[in-house]
Parts: sequence; structure tokens; C-alpha cells
Amino acid sequence: MPSMEFLILSNNSFSGNFPSWIQNSSNLLFLDLAVNKFYGTLPALIGELLNLKFLLLNHNMFYGDIRANITNLILLQYFSLASNNISGAIPSSLSKLIAMTLEHPQRGGTNLYVQEDMNKDLLSVVMKRQNLKYGIYTVYDMFGIDISLNHLTGGIPDEMTSLNRLYTLNLSWNHLSGKIPRNIGAMKSLESLDLSRNNLSGEIPTSLSDLTYLSSLDLSYNNLVGRIPTGRQLDTLYAENPSMYSGNNGLCGPPLKKNCPGNNALEHGDQQRRQNGYDPVVFFYFGLTAGFVAGLWIVFCALLFKRAWRNAYFRLFDKLHDNVYVFVVVTWGMITSKTTTS
Repeated sequence: MPSMEFLILSNNSFSGNFPSWIQNSSNLLFLDLAVNKFYGTLPALIGELLNLKFLLLNHNMFYGDIRANITNLILLQYFSLASNNISGAIPSSLSKLIAMTLEHPQRGGTNLYVQEDMNKDLLSVVMKRQNLKYGIYTVYDMFGIDISLNHLTGGIPDEMTSLNRLYTLNLSWNHLSGKIPRNIGAMKSLESLDLSRNNLSGEIPTSLSDLTYLSSLDLSYNNLVGRIPTGRQLDTLYAENPSMYSGNNGLCGPPLKKNCPGNNALEHGDQQRRQNGYDPVVFFYFGLTAGFVAGLWIVFCALLFKRAWRNAYFRLFDKLHDNVYVFVVVTWGMITSKTTTS
């Protein structure tokens, strides 16, 4: 069926390998095989469906790695392989899915022809800790990747951060390791990011606070360490989901109650000094007094042993005394004369 653009076989009990006859549907735009019992490896023929915009294979039993030729699908807006047995690394070539980048010219939506009696909920997306539904008139607004609940290993490719049109990225419940890409803040369109339940390590990138549209974040149950980045957006997200940093024993600083090691050392040292009688306030005033006394003593010694300085000092003092005396007498005379005249 070369002219077929829509194929929805989800929520059935179909089994077996990926249907090979689909390769004849070269005009296919929307392929939904989700929630079935399909198994086997992902076939190379997927990369031949060059017009495909939506690929939903979630909740099946597919295994093996993610085919690199999936990046041939340059019009792909959304794909889900969630809840399968996919293993191996995330291909860095996913950055070639240019429809998921802001640099790709956005067309006037996806030109999907649908019949009026077709089910209006075409796409179900786990996003913002909710199961959101997208209908026939809104589905073309969704850009996302969901490969959660698999057995993926390796790191998150830095190249993925170029997919800056993604609204949702869900890599949770895998075995991903390494650090969160430093440039993740470049994914400016992200509204939902779930990296929970992996083996990610290192610090949380400060660029994460640049994601101004982010309304759902979950980094729980990894091996993240260090100080949590600050930012109004992240503080708001934590207030809505206090568990988003849970299971990372190495994280510290606000909004968590656990202080960072540097802060603890300073506080402990200050407390120890106070216990030993070293109060910094007392030492400040002691130093101030000692400095004043030392300065006064230096002046006194200079006047005592330097005759020229001593003579100059007393001449200055006498002159100052005379000036003050004259000023007082004149001022007093002016005041008394005015009083007498009145």
C-alpha cells in the first residue's frame, strides 16, 4: 500500500517480528505499533520510511540496539521505543534528526489526512509526570524522544543537545553512565526532562538553569554529586517535585538541607574556634585597641627623642591654642555687644 500515510495498530495482541510489508508504504507519515507483543531486532527497513514523522514502537519486546539508519528519517518529529529490551549505546548520530532542531524550517504543521470518525487521541506522551494526549489537530506540535525503560548503556551523547526543538526527552530507567552533557542548556525548547533511574555521575551542569521553558525535571536515583545549580526555574521545579534530586547522596546545597563540604568545614572551624575561646569579634576590638596604643606610643617616642619634632609640635600646639583663644574672645564680644544693643 504505497499511498498509505497512517497506520495505527496499537493496543492489540499482535506478535511476531516487525511487519516486513510496511517497507512498501513509502508515503507513511504516522506509524503506531505500540502496546503489542512484537519482538526481534529493529529492522533496517525503518530507515527507508523517509516521510515518517511519528514512530511509536513502545511497550513491545523489541531487543538489540537502536539502528543508526533511523537518522535517515530527517522529517521525524517524535519517536518512542519506551518499555522494550533495547540495549547498547544511544547513537550520537541522532543529532541528524534535523526536524528536531530549530534550524530546520518549520512547515505549516504535518499534513496528515484523517477521517472524521478516526480516534481523536492519536498520540499519548508521558510528559511532565502526566500521560498527555494529542489529537489530530495538535499532534504536529509535538517533538520528542522517549527511550525509557530499556537496557541502554554508555553515556548521553553531547551531540543530542543540538536537538533544540525537543519538548520532551525521557531517558529514564536505563543503565546510562557518565556525565550529563554540559551544554544541555542549549535544548531551549525542553519542557520535560527525565534522566532518573540511571547511573549518571558528576555534577549537574549549571546550563540546566538556562532552560526557561522547563516545567518538569527528574534526576532522581543516579550518582550525581556536588552543589545543585541555583536559579528561579529550578527552585520552582523543586517546590513542585521535591523528589527530583532523591537518591543522589552526593548532592548538596539549597534547596536540599544537606550543606556542601566546604560550608561544613567553615562552619565547623568557626564553631571550633569559638569553643576554644577565639571569638572573632573580641579579637577585632582587641586589635583595634592595640593598634591605637601602638600608634600613640610611636608618636610619644618620636616627640621624646626628636628635639626638632618636639619643638615643631609645641609651636603648632601654641599657635593652635592662640587661634582658638582669639576666636572665642571675638565671638563672645560680638554676642555680648548684640545683647547690649538689644
